[in-house]
Amino acid sequence: MNRMDGPPVCAVCRLHPVDWRFRPFCSRRCQLDDLARWADGSYRVPGSEVEPLDRLDDEDDDN
Repeated sequence: MNRMDGPPVCAVCRLHPVDWRFRPFCSRRCQLDDLARWADGSYRVPGSEVEPLDRLDDEDDDN
């Protein structure tokens, strides 16, 4: 069986079909769960560390 057979499933729970109102999720709960994962840092985009803005502002004041 091909993975693409049938309706697409929820991006979070991967159990239920996608509901067009919450796409690509099956429900408001999964939609909010995904948002919470981004907010608490569970999801991260790979890359180098970025210096906080307050440090950059302090360096500009010295010049």
